[in-house]
Amino acid sequence: MPLVVTQPDRPGHRMKVTPPSVKTAALELGLEIYQPERIKDSKVVARLQAIAPELIVVVAYGQIIPPSILSIPPHGVVNVHASLLPRHRGAAPVAHTILAGDRQTGVTIMRMDEQLDHGPILATRTVAIEPHEEAAELTRRLSEVGAALLMETVARLDEIEAVEQDHGRASIAPRLSRADGELEWSLGAEEIDRRVRALQPWPGVTLPTKRGRVKVLSGHIDGDRYVPDVVQVPGRRPAPAAQVLGDA
Repeated sequence: MPLVVTQPDRPGHRMKVTPPSVKTAALELGLEIYQPERIKDSKVVARLQAIAPELIVVVAYGQIIPPSILSIPPHGVVNVHASLLPRHRGAAPVAHTILAGDRQTGVTIMRMDEQLDHGPILATRTVAIEPHEEAAELTRRLSEVGAALLMETVARLDEIEAVEQDHGRASIAPRLSRADGELEWSLGAEEIDRRVRALQPWPGVTLPTKRGRVKVLSGHIDGDRYVPDVVQVPGRRPAPAAQVLGDA
């Protein structure tokens, strides 16, 4: 029987403990769920060895898979990554794709090895980035493409010859931090626009105004200026920028 391994339930909105979306979907499908704190613990390895999976699929798990697990399934461990590797290896490829101003991205299916997003490529599919597209919408589209490509790849897994990545062309997409969204107007309109679109919903973007720092949820470029459209001040609901800021 398939086993779904996902992160433990964590505090979410207003510190309410929230299950991962993977767990919610697995429950709806009646699948067995396992939520270890650390994937490399010996008891986790023993659990996976006991069920003897033929194949392990990893999608945005958030922890490095140790060699002790990579060696378990006879068909290996495959990963679905939301970029065209070797570009944007790391934890936040979608955000960094937008931050870089890329016009296209895609999904890569690869065989995992011991290094970060380093293994040989089994399949890729390119996706154009729409003008003004935000990270959440791009993530949604890539997830649909990735699911379809994964199914196609697994069905042909024994026929596909994996291709080594060009490691000399690799770039890194590290985890985001709150500091990434603390912006100044001096960055310029294009850079602000990319960050507003890339850093939604987390960590979000703030800009200084006469009313203090406000969170910018959307906006547009007008000539050489960035113009916020929807903003949010602490403790209040999102609202049109003109309504909140006035002449700020």
